[in-house]
Amino acid sequence: MLGTIVNTACIAAGSLVGALVKKGLSEKYTRTLFNAMGLASLALGAATFTNNLPKSEYPVLFILSLAIGGVIGTALDLDGRVKRLVGKQTGEGLAKGLISACLLYCVGTFSIVGPVLSALNGDNTFLFTNSTLDLVTSMVFASTFGMGMILAAPVLFCWQGAIYLIAILFSSSPLLRGTLVNELSTVGGVLIISSGLSILDIKDCKTLNFLPALLVPVAWFLIKSLL
Repeated sequence: MLGTIVNTACIAAGSLVGALVKKGLSEKYTRTLFNAMGLASLALGAATFTNNLPKSEYPVLFILSLAIGGVIGTALDLDGRVKRLVGKQTGEGLAKGLISACLLYCVGTFSIVGPVLSALNGDNTFLFTNSTLDLVTSMVFASTFGMGMILAAPVLFCWQGAIYLIAILFSSSPLLRGTLVNELSTVGGVLIISSGLSILDIKDCKTLNFLPALLVPVAWFLIKSLL
């Protein structure tokens, strides 16, 4: 869990620094940072997608995942429920920033593979690398959206902690040795791109409605392992 603890601390520290910087920024520079975060999300999402899709054994699985997950998420109105809940506590702008940050921090390859490697091999390299990236990213997010971005830190801790515990419980399962991580990262890359489009006000795809898409590859591999 050391890598996850360091990653969480880096996001918290970066958010504090970024919030201090925000106080001296005018609206013009804040808008520029919004655009920078949107473009960065598009670039990172595209990189995650293109790096993992060629490794997939089932190239169409991400399409099915998005379709099935999107229908489930829309039926449950996940995007609307979360935005209303977070928006009441923090404001609409910060809600958008938190949702985008949590997706960026949590569904990237490093944040999914890192806890698995840490649990199975005691290797925290991916998580330490992710910590460095998130330190810088959290500074920019907080300088754009404010101190409330620190709330993304406990979300990351719970996410990576859950993956870490699952990896320990299923350490002998072939699921963690196969392409499941690649499939999850491929879907995650699309979600990050969707988040970037929202930040740039190009298209609100209601990204959170697609979160159940991350469960479809897990269900597919579980069913496959039982056959």
